[in-house]
Amino acid sequence: MTASLCCFPVFQIAKKNKVAPLNDHPLDRILSDDETFEVKTAKQQPWKAPEFFRGAILPPGRMLAHQASMPRLPVPALSQTLEKYLRAVRPLLDDEEFQHTTQLVEEFGKPGGLGDSLQAKLQMRALERQSWLADWWLHTAYLDFRMSVVLHVSPGIVCPPQNFNGQEGQLKFAAQMVAGLLDYKVQIDNQSVPIDKLGKNSLCMDQYYKLFSACRIPGERRDQVVVYGPGSNVRPRHIVVAHNNKFFAVDVYDENWKPLSQDLIHAQLQKVVYYSRYPSEPVGILTSENRNTWGKIYKLLKKDKSNKASLDAINKSIFMLCLDQEVPRGDHRKSSIAHQLMHGGGSELNSGNRWFDKTLQFTVGTDGAIGLTYEHSPAEGPPIIALLDHMMDYCSQAPEVQETTVEPKEPERLPFTTNDKILEAIDNAKRGLDVQVKDLQLKPVTFHEYGKGFPKSQKMSPDSYIQIALQLAYYKLYKVPCATYESGSTRMFHLGRTDTIRSASVESLEFCKAMEDSGVPPGEKIALLKRAIDGHKKYAQEVPSKYDSFLCFGPVVPDGYGFCYNPREDHLNFCISAFNSSPETDADKLADSLHQSLLDMRELLSTQAKL
Repeated sequence: MTASLCCFPVFQIAKKNKVAPLNDHPLDRILSDDETFEVKTAKQQPWKAPEFFRGAILPPGRMLAHQASMPRLPVPALSQTLEKYLRAVRPLLDDEEFQHTTQLVEEFGKPGGLGDSLQAKLQMRALERQSWLADWWLHTAYLDFRMSVVLHVSPGIVCPPQNFNGQEGQLKFAAQMVAGLLDYKVQIDNQSVPIDKLGKNSLCMDQYYKLFSACRIPGERRDQVVVYGPGSNVRPRHIVVAHNNKFFAVDVYDENWKPLSQDLIHAQLQKVVYYSRYPSEPVGILTSENRNTWGKIYKLLKKDKSNKASLDAINKSIFMLCLDQEVPRGDHRKSSIAHQLMHGGGSELNSGNRWFDKTLQFTVGTDGAIGLTYEHSPAEGPPIIALLDHMMDYCSQAPEVQETTVEPKEPERLPFTTNDKILEAIDNAKRGLDVQVKDLQLKPVTFHEYGKGFPKSQKMSPDSYIQIALQLAYYKLYKVPCATYESGSTRMFHLGRTDTIRSASVESLEFCKAMEDSGVPPGEKIALLKRAIDGHKKYAQEVPSKYDSFLCFGPVVPDGYGFCYNPREDHLNFCISAFNSSPETDADKLADSLHQSLLDMRELLSTQAKL
């Protein structure tokens, strides 16, 4: 579960705010815009629900058994939306600000007014589309976003370090990892992946078909996503392996579409390493650029026939595998690995050995460090976590022995022809990324005092418990509530993705104030804690990874924090991020405050038996 400590208000909160007239309201411009965003398949046609959902390509397996009957995402009643909005902003405003905001909301929601007019357009859109929100979410949250995907969009996931060292151990593990990923892909293609559930409710499985053979394509104003999955007229049989800033297309299926054995994959990786003994110009670092800038350079690269073929091979590949060079070991190995998964460590380390547009980009170092950088636009965390758990399960077993006489095609180098303009762009990208790398503060933390077993023993939701602990940690530092965006799921609905949970509430603020007031008796503090947790858990339920993995991502505002966590039974994994350039934030201080808050909450609850 992730939470980014920032707020994206629907209304601007200011004492002089006025509601814009209907013909000049930004939401009205969105609703009346005839230009629709397209997620393109290999056929370059507007994306719709995959044909196999309707049985045109594949017979429905258990994975899609419920798909046709899934409800569509409803449009909430306007009164409900406005009520939730006021409830979300109340803890963040003083009385005068809240009174003014309430007046704006009441004006907006008057019968026959602007709110009714926009609500009617939303309801019409919901009748015309399979999801009134899906393309807006993809478009606005991701593909119209013009900053670099590095730090700002793409999370890194650090998997448990492995017990190998050196290049041969790296290649053997990488081969097993590739085999495990292909094993999961076979299950997706065969529709045999178990249906995700939230309680008794089946969840939409659409995102699983957007994990493999997917890539983001830069544009000068707007990006797109290509997915070469079932139903596409292209069926890729290769992955792309990056080593020493060189890229290779490596077939991982034989001519009968059977995945290659681990031994053959290992042999292919050995060839890649041999063919790339010396580093090349880091063309891949261009993918870390501002999207408009990268879009222009991408167009320039494609003018060369060889470059276009290399770009097409990367875009169509099943996934990217980055075989990294060894990085300096500092005092904090977790932090070092997290930085590698977020950005590659900078232009002097492994950032050029990346293609940050690729949806799935797995990294294996020579020191046992492994993980994933994933471009966020096609899918949310739960399908990714399911994929990684399967991969780790597969790799924890003895290597599979497969007999095969098939000799795969040689790894194919994907060359890039450069000119002075492209080389200048690479130098600019290096400098820009290095600035971002130096600005990012990452603080991975393992809290060993207790895990999710403790809040469960108190009959409390672990997720809600951690969110309230975060509110308390922030309040201890800043003496104000923390405007918080927490990711929630709408996958109970067809093509559902993510909703926003505002974890800061009136109840959480009351609890935080009470905890900092020595005059409030313990019994009252406990009651306030339970109220805050009960209020939060109505909105949030997530399934964490079953391994000691942890996710990390950058703050989404300059003076904010990124906060990720994976609760285990007897300990809690966190990763906190901030920008060094902000004088307002400090990940180390927030981590210390969170540690103390978790201890304080346990001590508080331990007094129940004495009351």
